[in-house]
Amino acid sequence: MDAESREAGFSAQPGLGRRAVAEGLGTAFLLAAVVGSGIMGERLAGGNVAIALLANALATGAALVALILTFGSISGAHFNPAVTLADAAVGGLRWRDVPGYLAAQMAGAFAGVAAAHAMFGMSMFSASRHARAGGPQFLSEFVATFGLLSVIWGVARTRSAAVPFAVAAFITAAYWFTASTSFANPAVTIARSATDTFAGIRAADVPAFVVAQLLGAGAATLLFRWLTPALPRRAPEVLVPHRSDTEKPASKSPEPVIFACVQNAGRSQMAAAFFNALADPRKARALSAGTRPADGVHPEVVAAMREVGLDVSGVRPRRLTSDVAQGATLLVTMGCGDECPIVPGAARDDWPLDDPKGQPIERVREIREEIRRRVVGLLAAHGWHR
Repeated sequence: MDAESREAGFSAQPGLGRRAVAEGLGTAFLLAAVVGSGIMGERLAGGNVAIALLANALATGAALVALILTFGSISGAHFNPAVTLADAAVGGLRWRDVPGYLAAQMAGAFAGVAAAHAMFGMSMFSASRHARAGGPQFLSEFVATFGLLSVIWGVARTRSAAVPFAVAAFITAAYWFTASTSFANPAVTIARSATDTFAGIRAADVPAFVVAQLLGAGAATLLFRWLTPALPRRAPEVLVPHRSDTEKPASKSPEPVIFACVQNAGRSQMAAAFFNALADPRKARALSAGTRPADGVHPEVVAAMREVGLDVSGVRPRRLTSDVAQGATLLVTMGCGDECPIVPGAARDDWPLDDPKGQPIERVREIREEIRRRVVGLLAAHGWHR
């Protein structure tokens, strides 16, 4: 990450105090869900461990979606020291902010355990006697955390809005395909040593779990830095884009949305044209740009758009620069892959669409209609339609 991009990404974030509170609250609710659902599931399952585990997994997955959506825009919704350390390692979080995140996560984790115990009439803490030792458990935690970080790095770079659901889906699944039931989180692991319930772990087994988790997170991060060299530019948006409310466009101004492709001569031009024709101009407006802009809009695109009453013949493709992207709330990319830049503070989505350049007019019409359908859905989802 270059210095300018790094500074832009960090300056858009809320202060460390607010981010730490969000991390603490989110982690507390996560542990309350994990421990509380374990207690309830075990009490109601009548000795059927499979039913208790199912209840525990579903409650944890549902809580993760809700909590990431709730706190993600403030702190990034790490709730996990392994995620925080991995994010800092690739430049997404200042190292000087890491202790604040870790302290908040640990305090929140123990607070969540205490809250769960209190809700079920138990003592504040109780040393767990639940043994989780051995090579299979160590491997399970390595695999679970490797998978979790792989999901985060893989999804955040193309569809940041889907990260809460992808993370929750993976953890819910990993409850069942790992022998350890997928802790995948050092703060969660340490705090669960303080509950002698279904979700607990014996204190003697905690160090091996934490080591496996950190190794798994590190391995996944190294792999994705190799698979996607642009990963450091995505890191400030993990788990989801987060910035200060003071950095958002004023509510009275339309929200800028950017459609970006390679040449800014086809897909992004069609998307921006449909968007501006269908959106309430008081709520949102669209810009389009490219990483390597062409000299003009492709003629087949001009012809296809004329068929629906939209003229893009006079539009000149432009390069996506920081000035063009300033203040954008959403970046929609179309086929530029790792060339697509990060817009600090903007949510990101990727529409995998074929390039209409050189295509028969029938195929260009199909691409046009797919873009129109996606734009209509985007406007409906955000309430930007006329």
